[in-house]
Amino acid sequence: MSDKIVVIGGGISGISTGYHLKEKGYDATVYEKDDEWGGLCGNFTIEGFRFDKSVHLSFAKSEYVQDLFKKSTNNEINIHKPEAFNYYEGAWVRHPAQNNLYPLPTEVKVSVIDDFIKNMNVEHNDVNNYDDWLRAQFGNYFAENFPIKYTRKYWTVEAKELSTTWCGIRWYKPSIEEVLRGSYTNETPNTYYAKEMRYPKYGGYKNFLTHMAKNCNISINKEVSAIDPVKKIVNFTDGTVQEYKSLISSTPLPKLIDMLPNVPKDVKIASEKLYATTVNIISLGFNKADIPEHLWYYIYDEDFFPARCYSPSIKSLDNAPEGKSSVQFEVYASRYKDFPMDTEKLMKDIISKGIKMGLFTQEEIIVKDSRILPYGNVVFYNGMEKDRKVVKDYIESLNIHLVGRFGQWEYHWTDQSLLTGKAVVDKHF
Repeated sequence: MSDKIVVIGGGISGISTGYHLKEKGYDATVYEKDDEWGGLCGNFTIEGFRFDKSVHLSFAKSEYVQDLFKKSTNNEINIHKPEAFNYYEGAWVRHPAQNNLYPLPTEVKVSVIDDFIKNMNVEHNDVNNYDDWLRAQFGNYFAENFPIKYTRKYWTVEAKELSTTWCGIRWYKPSIEEVLRGSYTNETPNTYYAKEMRYPKYGGYKNFLTHMAKNCNISINKEVSAIDPVKKIVNFTDGTVQEYKSLISSTPLPKLIDMLPNVPKDVKIASEKLYATTVNIISLGFNKADIPEHLWYYIYDEDFFPARCYSPSIKSLDNAPEGKSSVQFEVYASRYKDFPMDTEKLMKDIISKGIKMGLFTQEEIIVKDSRILPYGNVVFYNGMEKDRKVVKDYIESLNIHLVGRFGQWEYHWTDQSLLTGKAVVDKHF
């Protein structure tokens, strides 16, 4: 029998797994279906503009993760304050919006504050979904005009269709004093859940992973077509096979189930219910520096299709040619919500509305790109956790270990995904 350990997927969790296995002296190879490793932490370059495949800024609190990132970059890291903004009906509102109401019209501020005060004296014992949770946290007016609108854009479903297990620290609940102060002045303290954001000075976010990647075995252009967990054989689309002693997968759970033979009906049904968002990234390069005013911001207006926007050139000057700048917009879809229009029309619509918003001019745009990533975020629909458990329990019964955001089917940040690889190695090897 082979002593080989096979790791499926060359994203951050797969690279982490391969690295930590090699650190312990195991014969392991990471198999990546694309022609380069990195997954969602990868990037692409067009005419000197580097764009990440998804928004990435590290706020890892783990000293272990931070040390790995420092080794990869020779400690050449840009530090950003997490000063995000929100765009709401022509107003730029500091993030989080609930305690930074100052730029909004008086009528909106009064409605938010009035609802917030009334909500403080209400017992919320019947919270069954994300919609209920938002109303319990912030009152009806703020919930309906801000996060519920954003939910349709980012999660592609109504808030009442989602559970609350993923929320965690992602939403800040201010005191009434904070809400009032934030309605009178822009001089409010940062209440974002991270105190600083980090990004490599050179090479894009992927550069954070180079220390691990250099110290593990990676085989690219190796897409898995089937897995025989009894014979312990992995089949690849190029016709080759690989025997294994142990198998670790970061492949999205539904795809992994499709690779396995003789899957029980209940597992198959549960797997088919699981779904994730798909993201269309619209990337623009400009002929001038400092076109973007903000590192990143969220967009609540539903007639402007992107859910959020961020600037690679602000993250690092190395991401754009000298004297140039860039932004990326994200538009989401899923099995329950199609993209609002085809790619070409969507690009034109975003540019047109961006010009009307005063973000840039047509003459300033020198690079345009649109590409669709099939996996954005796991959708936590009501009952997802039960379906996920059925699928994961079956896969783990086959002695296949799971890592990463889509391998474990969680809302992991990049540092959490990295640590899943280490955790599996520490536990099982």
